[in-house]
Amino acid sequence: MTLDSCEHEKSARIVSVDWDALASDEGKRLKALGVDEGAEIAVIHRGIFGTRDPLAIRIGRMTIALRRSHALAIEVEPA
Repeated sequence: MTLDSCEHEKSARIVSVDWDALASDEGKRLKALGVDEGAEIAVIHRGIFGTRDPLAIRIGRMTIALRRSHALAIEVEPA
C-alpha cells in the first residue's frame, strides 16, 4: 500500500520509494529528512480539504509535511 492510504497513527515501514516519480530536488530533500527504505513512519495528520493535502508524518522524533503526490510514491507495509 502507499503512504497516503496508511491508517492514522499506525506505524508503517517504508518498503520502497519511486524516486523517478519525484523531482530530483524533492527526492534529495526527502532523503535528507530520512524518508528512505526501512524507515519507520506514521501518518499523524491529514489536511481537511478535498485532497486531504498535506499529510503530516512522524519519522523518528521529527514531524514533516508531505504532499499527497509524494505520499503516493512511497510504498509501505505495517510495522
